Amino acid sequence: MARNKKRAERIIKLLKKEYPSANIALNFSSPLELLIATILSAQCTDERTNKVTRVLFKKYRTVKDYVGADLKIFEEDIRQTGFYRNKTKNIIAACEKIIKEFDGKVPQKMEDLTSLPGVGRKTANIILTFAFGKIEGIAVDTHVRRLSQRLGLSKNNNADRIEQDLMRIIPKKSWKDFSILMIEHGRKICFARKPLCKKCVLKYICPSFDYFTK
Repeated sequence: MARNKKRAERIIKLLKKEYPSANIALNFSSPLELLIATILSAQCTDERTNKVTRVLFKKYRTVKDYVGADLKIFEEDIRQTGFYRNKTKNIIAACEKIIKEFDGKVPQKMEDLTSLPGVGRKTANIILTFAFGKIEGIAVDTHVRRLSQRLGLSKNNNADRIEQDLMRIIPKKSWKDFSILMIEHGRKICFARKPLCKKCVLKYICPSFDYFTK
């Protein structure tokens, strides 16, 4: 574990230098908007999600607006993000629960957030971190999962278990940065297929380098 801690610190240092302006890619101006955007971003690029929410957030401004939405119209509003029927169901149900149980406000506790339909630990971590400035965990999306495995920081496939592995070796002060940096690096260099290993700033400390450059 001590070895992994040192490597994790080195990874964060190198990626911070490589991506000094890395930040969350989703556009939002309130906790509710971030909740909706994060749900919509599942199995969808942040770029496309932002394109959809640019219009959506002008049309639906409060939890009551979402609850009162016409289902068919709302499905069309978010169709471009994919899985739009299930996302519609979860968003409206989540907003209904926010009204009934949380006084119409997006909750600020992990257990409350994960009780909302369509919200797992990844989404909850994103909301807590970027909407409320509360660091309780590490958001593990597809990029974080893939890179954590390739970098030898976790051998697990389950996102929650990967998060626990990462939380044990990464200082809490770096939890927010780690997730953002992994996502940035996953988008630009460490692709799911044919990663650009020879251009990677982590190539000298990555245990997967030889595998992908044979």
